[in-house]
Amino acid sequence: MPNPFHSRTLMLGLMLACGLAQAAEPADPEALAARLGIARPAVIAHRGASFDAPESTAAAYIVARDLGADYLEMDLQRSKDGVLFALHDNNLQRTTDVAQKFPERKDRPANAFTMAELKTLDAGSWFNQAHPDRARPGFVGLQILTLDEIIDIAQGSSAHKPGLYIETKEPQLFPGIEHDLKKKLQDRGWLGPAGSTLAKSDLAAGQGKGQVVLQTFDKHSLELLHQEMPQVPKVLLLWLAPGSIEPASGQSFASSGEIDKAAFYARQQPRDQAEFKRWVDLAKARGAIGTGPSAALSGGGEQSYADLVQPWMNQYTHDQGLLVHVYTVDEPVDFQKVMNAGVDGIFTNRSDQLLKYFQRPAGTSVARLLEASGY
Repeated sequence: MPNPFHSRTLMLGLMLACGLAQAAEPADPEALAARLGIARPAVIAHRGASFDAPESTAAAYIVARDLGADYLEMDLQRSKDGVLFALHDNNLQRTTDVAQKFPERKDRPANAFTMAELKTLDAGSWFNQAHPDRARPGFVGLQILTLDEIIDIAQGSSAHKPGLYIETKEPQLFPGIEHDLKKKLQDRGWLGPAGSTLAKSDLAAGQGKGQVVLQTFDKHSLELLHQEMPQVPKVLLLWLAPGSIEPASGQSFASSGEIDKAAFYARQQPRDQAEFKRWVDLAKARGAIGTGPSAALSGGGEQSYADLVQPWMNQYTHDQGLLVHVYTVDEPVDFQKVMNAGVDGIFTNRSDQLLKYFQRPAGTSVARLLEASGY
């Protein structure tokens, strides 16, 4: 006679096994993006339309919005008096006239200045000098923007309302910035109740559930962001270097003595497959819905790094139920390369070109958009 206890135990074991098998089944990235309300493939305007206008300024963000980018991307810092603002560099010298306005403080980090002081800086003229072929008189005097001002831009068009893709930049310099960000987004109504699954046309605007995506290179900040905003999609940015994904060579570019950064990184690989997988697993364990890996660009250049979007890497990431948003890609040959490898979204300085590649052209030129906005 069969033992009823044994039968029940066997049945429970089979149910658990089936449940585990179901949980381990890889998520379809298209279905995952739809559930999260994140456009796929996503057009992420890196510091705005930063090929065409000074990065992280109103001109760059307005153009990216009006072109139809899904997200306005930014690096978040905090001023001396506690205001959240967008700036990539820790130092102000590359993109402002701080050396003229505050010569004795020019080497100080941006967070050593009050927001009122930061607002006196010209964050546009450097672009005209660096890119005379794209220079415009209207760029002179552009200001550093607060997070509030970027939210205003995102909400400011009836035709298209992009989402926000926000990086906690060097968060160790800004203890508590994750909480500050949550409070600001709450105050501005960007952490409201999640809507139902969105139609494809709505997904293209980066709205609804996925209207905000949070990103960071810092695994501790990722944990804090998840604690503060568990319902908001988060991405762990991936980087190949000692202390991050360990490279096979064990050598950093700075210590290599080489001059061509792009060529150096193009040769780099993770120490082994297990090392790459460890970081993907870490991202998932700490609350991320995706990773943001670097790409090696066909033409090299300052934005070309290690190739962390190889097909097997993207497949493993998808198998863990995570999305892949690659940085920072501007040329059609590389759009094709990374899409063929299986990415789900692209950070780009050239939203117009990426939208055209995805057959979502703006219907007007960047020049006309700049002129219409007074630049």
